[in-house]
Amino acid sequence: MKFSPRTLRALVIALVVMGLLALSLGGYLTPLTRLSTQPMIAVQTWLARSYQGIRDYLNAPKDVTALRAENQQLKAEVSRLQTEIVTLQQQLAEAELLSALLDFARAHPQNEYKAAQVIGRDPSPFMHYIIINRGSDDGLRVGMPVVSAEGLVGRIDAVLPNAARVQLITDPNSAVDVRTQPSNTNAVLVGSLTGELSLDMVPLEAQLHTGDLVLTSGLGGRYPPNILAGQVVSVRKLSYALFQEAAVQPVVDFRRLQIVLVIVNFRPVDITPLMQPAEGTP
Repeated sequence: MKFSPRTLRALVIALVVMGLLALSLGGYLTPLTRLSTQPMIAVQTWLARSYQGIRDYLNAPKDVTALRAENQQLKAEVSRLQTEIVTLQQQLAEAELLSALLDFARAHPQNEYKAAQVIGRDPSPFMHYIIINRGSDDGLRVGMPVVSAEGLVGRIDAVLPNAARVQLITDPNSAVDVRTQPSNTNAVLVGSLTGELSLDMVPLEAQLHTGDLVLTSGLGGRYPPNILAGQVVSVRKLSYALFQEAAVQPVVDFRRLQIVLVIVNFRPVDITPLMQPAEGTP
């Protein structure tokens, strides 16, 4: 049987194709295929990277401008949030302080109070005073006791229509009649130039101990009784002395005072003239 040249050529091509398919399905052409496609893949990868680099270069000014604008917006937002956080923290601290003052007032319902804000401090290192934003227009008078949520602060010693000066119990000229608990010993709480508190006029026989509480006694007519002033931290007793002494830690942190309460229904009494001997008395 004779085949025409065209038929023979078609048959050869078919056999070649079938052979290539068989080799491909058998995995014999994979190295050859990989070798032939690697240059094309490399060229395509280079073209893609070049195109991406050119596009990024052309779009860079727009992207940088947008990023800068967004960065400025984020900075402004962070600054605003930080301001809000500080404001909220201040409001929370003030609310806690007012709550503590309210608790103190509830614990001493026999007194009437007027709240005042601390607006100044005496710059002298030898005197211990604060200035509050209430004065005679608000019913404040010289001698009225001043307290905080922790305890005794001092007493008003000068008044203006819209401000008043408060002498702290740490002032060297301050003297508060107190009693200790649980020993129930009467003494005088005095300040000093350094701001430290101490107990004077404590009898030698008194059973004074570290940790005893110091409260106003009501004697002397300057302060109402039972206001906490401090706590005994050390006791000193000398055999040759007429009285024993004690160092006292105040319950009030005078450096952080912000709001105080003035006891407006207490009228101090100066009993000093009554303590002087009468004329003609030996």
